[in-house]
Amino acid sequence: MSARSSLSSPRSLPISDELFAFDGADALTSAWREGLTPDPALTVSEWADRHRFLSPRASAEPGRYRTDRTPYMRAIMDALSPASSCRRIVFMKAAQVGATEAGNNWVGYVIHHAPGPMLAVQPTVELAKRFSRQRIDPLIAESPALRGRVKPQRSRDAGNTMLSKEFPAGLLIITGANSAVGLRSMPARYLFLDEVDAYPPSADEEGDPVALAEARTRTFSWRSKVYLASTPTIHGLSRIEREFEASDQRRFFVPCPHCWAMQWLRFESLRWEKGQPETAHYTCASCDGRIEEHHKTAMMVAGEWRATAASADPGTIGFHLSALYSPVGWLSWADIARMWEAAQTTDEAKRSFKNGVLGETWIETGEAPDWQRLYERREAWRLGVVPSGGLFLTAGADVQKDRIEVSIWAWGRGLTSWLVEHVVIDGGPERPECWAALGNLLGRSWPHAHGVRLGLAKLAIDTGYEAPAVYAWARSTGFMQVAPIKGVEGFNRAAPVVGPSYVDATEGGRKIRRGARLWTVAVATFKSETYRFLRLVRPTDEEAAEGATPPPGYVHLPRSADAEWVKQLVAEQLVTVKTRRGFQKLEWQKLRERNEALDCRVYARAAAWIAGADRWSDEKWRDLEAQVGPVPDDCAAAAESAVPAGLLTRPPAPGGKRRAGWFHGRSQNWFR
Repeated sequence: MSARSSLSSPRSLPISDELFAFDGADALTSAWREGLTPDPALTVSEWADRHRFLSPRASAEPGRYRTDRTPYMRAIMDALSPASSCRRIVFMKAAQVGATEAGNNWVGYVIHHAPGPMLAVQPTVELAKRFSRQRIDPLIAESPALRGRVKPQRSRDAGNTMLSKEFPAGLLIITGANSAVGLRSMPARYLFLDEVDAYPPSADEEGDPVALAEARTRTFSWRSKVYLASTPTIHGLSRIEREFEASDQRRFFVPCPHCWAMQWLRFESLRWEKGQPETAHYTCASCDGRIEEHHKTAMMVAGEWRATAASADPGTIGFHLSALYSPVGWLSWADIARMWEAAQTTDEAKRSFKNGVLGETWIETGEAPDWQRLYERREAWRLGVVPSGGLFLTAGADVQKDRIEVSIWAWGRGLTSWLVEHVVIDGGPERPECWAALGNLLGRSWPHAHGVRLGLAKLAIDTGYEAPAVYAWARSTGFMQVAPIKGVEGFNRAAPVVGPSYVDATEGGRKIRRGARLWTVAVATFKSETYRFLRLVRPTDEEAAEGATPPPGYVHLPRSADAEWVKQLVAEQLVTVKTRRGFQKLEWQKLRERNEALDCRVYARAAAWIAGADRWSDEKWRDLEAQVGPVPDDCAAAAESAVPAGLLTRPPAPGGKRRAGWFHGRSQNWFR
């Protein structure tokens, strides 16, 4: 019998009935038919509106997800859908505008409708674990469409761990950009790179994490999807800015409620009365009409993304969004105005505002200040005296082959600083008397203009040269007052100072495991801060007569600082260089051979951070002010009398007894 006659035989049953003519046929028939039914042709945003529920522990607005709440995210999510021809989607944005939630919706969509291998990358493995607990687990638990596809972690052989989620025909791996093993763990059709500007420069010294992760998608070629999202950081270093500038640079255009002219929102057009952020409103670029906050919702609904540049890669599209677009109830224009006014105190605050609120990079101004201008603005006070305003002392020590150089700096409110003294200790680290002289500085005190005496709160010493000798001295001296430090380059650090970590030390020829504490210092960050502070301008004589004071962070230099020392303070410059892989990075480079004054300043600044000055409360500062006491009547006269000719001094002779505290009362004498 031919195949044709067999198929047409009256004994032949319909295929579904023939296959399932046994017990349980109804259930299996239903499952089989369901499998043949094509999935609805949903986009990611449609899937989220239909299936996504936000958990109370993961969202401030729990309940059903609504794309209309953040209408600007619709096009971004839909670009992640299989129907879109875009392969790479770049999103440079302000903080808290919904970018990560869009990525989470994409994860849910992949699990439910487009299964395949997916890799989600956070800046570190620890953040990856937190992301899994706080975002992915609630995503699965609160969305009924996903619960049955990813088994609970408590199930045996569930394939569901903190960093790995198995589902039918697919797998989600969550890892950190600092783990090269995690980045090369598997081929990936889908790649979610979150907060890429916080990624380390290299993953376990194996190369750029973004490049390593994207290499996992090559197997899938044109069928792959890559979503890069991040708040930007520093111009020239920002990965997301580099990716956005290579894209078609889409902006979200919204209509003016008065003239209907389409425009994208710029911070420069946000206006308010100075000191009254509640008056904030937006000014139309076309008709100068006043746009109020309550207009924003309708404007967002009628908005659309428009490309503003030609993409270098047709498969890459880019989006930029500031917090000016935040939905009503999240971050208002009045909040943004208030944040801008509060950010005027320091450049660090301005950088945070520009990155986190405007979604723009911060441009570091690393040109060396003019040393002659700094030399001419020196002030008159006696060498070795802490001027009025200085509240505590730190020191930075730079170990050289034939000497140790130490700068003693006084610090006041707002990190205003005064150079008190620069000491040169002759002799290299192999000479015990050199270390003894350095130890004597820890017990010495300096007279304050108010009549008290101050000792060192903390001394930071560089371990770049003869680290074992530094560790041994620090261990013998005690870590309460001494902080061995290791300088590292780069600006993308979670904090400018990290630690302490424990390292091996040697004492009496015997190796002591974990016998010393080491602090890691982002020297590039503190150099940039120092240069910003050096550029601050003090009030004119007329302004000072009216009560004006130098701005917070101002660097005061004594008349004793000679030209050589001032040149060393500005001996480096921040330049943009290209890496071997063709990426740009910022790097501090020497303008002249000697730069010990700058290094010592950076180490003393790190010591202030370690002492806690960046985190002290106003109550702590008031307590320090109370300890130094009021300004005496003869303070000004004492400050200007008998200014020595040179700054560089030699340490006091060894001997005497160390003091335990760093604040010394009026009755204390100089250490001898």
